[in-house]
Amino acid sequence: MSPHPRIPGRRFLHSPGPTPLPDAVLHAMSRQPMDLGDPRVDANIATVEVGLKRLLQTTVAEVYLYAANGHGAWEAVVENVADIGQTVLVAGTGHFSESWAVQTEALGRQVVRTPWREGWPIDSAAIEQALRDDTGHTIRAVFAVHTDTASGVTSDLDAMRRAIDAARHPALLVADVVASLGAAPFDMDALGIDVALGASQKGLMCPPGVGFVAANPRAFAQAEANQAPRFYWNWVLRKSELSYRKYCGTPPQNLLFGMEAALELIFDEGMPAVFARHALLARAVHAAVEGWAEAGALGFFAQDAAARSVSVTTITVPPGTDVDALRSVARERYQVAMAGGLGPLAGRAFRIGHLGDCNPAMILGALGGVEAALRVQGIPVGDGVGRAVRLLAAG
Repeated sequence: MSPHPRIPGRRFLHSPGPTPLPDAVLHAMSRQPMDLGDPRVDANIATVEVGLKRLLQTTVAEVYLYAANGHGAWEAVVENVADIGQTVLVAGTGHFSESWAVQTEALGRQVVRTPWREGWPIDSAAIEQALRDDTGHTIRAVFAVHTDTASGVTSDLDAMRRAIDAARHPALLVADVVASLGAAPFDMDALGIDVALGASQKGLMCPPGVGFVAANPRAFAQAEANQAPRFYWNWVLRKSELSYRKYCGTPPQNLLFGMEAALELIFDEGMPAVFARHALLARAVHAAVEGWAEAGALGFFAQDAAARSVSVTTITVPPGTDVDALRSVARERYQVAMAGGLGPLAGRAFRIGHLGDCNPAMILGALGGVEAALRVQGIPVGDGVGRAVRLLAAG
């Protein structure tokens, strides 16, 4: 007999990535791969590239896809926009900005960090001041995480663009939209973003394994002038009509089949409807947290309600709470998988993802399982699920 007997029904996956996969994506990925001379390979790649440009809202940037996760996309950006020994600015958001900064330093670049205040979005004024202080214009780019998956905070990219312009600094603006793309509106060209990077496993409703970068002509020119040794990540080498050049070898075909199907689902629903659905589900989760918080034990990590993301909500717990035990009860007893705290929030919070292929019934099921687990663990909670129901019922 299997040590892991089958559990009837579906386990609810409510981490902020990976996220649930639509049946259409699973079915698309079940196809056999094709030989690289088959014209359907190029057709699939072209459809994905066009779809990503449409989702990113860019007509000027080129898209480069990698068999990689978001950290691979980070590395692609670093290797192309800055030479070894050159400097970038990483705007403070907490765990993921610091992880990106550490990775950048490991690749031989210098990093200027702006301060992070727990629970608050990126400080655009600090970016402007750091750039004004850089009178020699040594900073090559500003790296900004749009939605920090650890904190559940979304920052204002438009304010960052204005800060760079106010400082009259030539640095590129690079936006990590891993946790926001496909869940929240993002207009790369209108925002003046020079480079955007993402990954497949969150709002795009695909398995982990595809990272991508969109770079506008200004960013590509900087990559062309960059003398840093690189090969796999190199945008200049990958800018080609040939599929084996685009992917530095064999494309991850089945993942791209899935991404084509996912993009079709997004466009069939309509991007405004997708964003409205995510906003509604986020409000339901936020309503539940407000209800739970009435008992005095739980709370929002994000202090600015306007900056709470539509992708993931980070919920603080009392000191001494065994978050892993809470997650285990939710997962094994109630079949709801959620995430713990990362980095400085480890042991201090848990996270509920509400992005991708989700609807109100799924969110209510997840909230019910989480609330039950909280009660089993003896953590005081108010009526969170009831609040979420009332919000959804009100339309």
